[in-house]
Amino acid sequence: MSPELAPLRVHGSRVSYFTGKLEGYLRFKEIPYVRVAATPRQLAARTGVAQVPAVELADGRWLTDSTRILAWLEGQYPEPAVLPPDPLQAFVSRLLEDYADEWLWRPAMHYRWFHAADAALLSRQLVEELVPDLPAPAALKRLLVRLRQRRLFTRGDGVRRGTRAHVEATYLGTLARLQAVLATRPFLLGDAPSLADFGFFGPFFRHFGSDPTPASILRETAPEVYAWVARVWAARGGHTRGALEAGIPEAWAPLLDEVGSTHLVQLAANAEAWGAGRRRFDVRIQGVVYRQLRTARYRVACLEALRRHFEALSEAARREARVFLEQHGCWEPLWRVADLHSGIDAADPFARGHSMTGLGGGAPG
Repeated sequence: MSPELAPLRVHGSRVSYFTGKLEGYLRFKEIPYVRVAATPRQLAARTGVAQVPAVELADGRWLTDSTRILAWLEGQYPEPAVLPPDPLQAFVSRLLEDYADEWLWRPAMHYRWFHAADAALLSRQLVEELVPDLPAPAALKRLLVRLRQRRLFTRGDGVRRGTRAHVEATYLGTLARLQAVLATRPFLLGDAPSLADFGFFGPFFRHFGSDPTPASILRETAPEVYAWVARVWAARGGHTRGALEAGIPEAWAPLLDEVGSTHLVQLAANAEAWGAGRRRFDVRIQGVVYRQLRTARYRVACLEALRRHFEALSEAARREARVFLEQHGCWEPLWRVADLHSGIDAADPFARGHSMTGLGGGAPG
């Protein structure tokens, strides 16, 4: 183990979507770390980005964005690998990670901040963790947290009366699709966790599996998924070993159909708005219109990264991947917008000053 990498200091929150994703990965790779409570403002001063998690290395360097952090650490700690060696599996795993990061964020935030019991619990936890000494009444601090999160991450991300049912159906549908996958295998791609598992683990561990309302639904309707959340948290590379399946499991087909009809449509519409210089945009997804979504630079970078991973495939693998993506409605939205110019170097984990969360709000949850 490189001395400059141990132990890692993970600046994040115990209720954070992406901090949980990173912690699950670090535990599996058996990389020593300590989680340190940090506010987005504190991290902005060190990294140029007001978001969690951020990783501080022993040599003083900082890493931001969970996807880039995992990719960099995978290079430092190659075994056991979480990215499948098969090129098509690797590309599709990256696609599912991006879907879980950027599309499931919306229902995760909705359930947390729309339902009164969830919002009361989480606002108290965030206040106690991040601003316990702020000189203001505790009730006022909790109220301000709830109002801010709803403004930025529910209403601000298009969750309103006309879209709420669709957002909740996204969660219920995800449970059904994952339940079908996990009914016949311990992890999404076989006997050991892969990148796709850690992508989905983010929303499930700290949101869907912990917040009162979605956790109750999860336990009652998708027990295999509930068990998988614990299985990923308990997994260790030293003893959680096994073979991955060959090819893409048939049970993944409904997941990929959903990616093509939701997440990639959103990414394309966002990229089109970004290219036109619009701060907001409307998009129709599965017959439901999401209005006045904030244009997010990072989501342009997500689309750039997916294209870059596709283009890095061999010619034979690109042909195979294109046929597969066309079958699931993913090909056309992936390439709908001709020119992408986010200005974010998503391949550089040490880049400073770019918000790498979809909405740039910097809040842990």
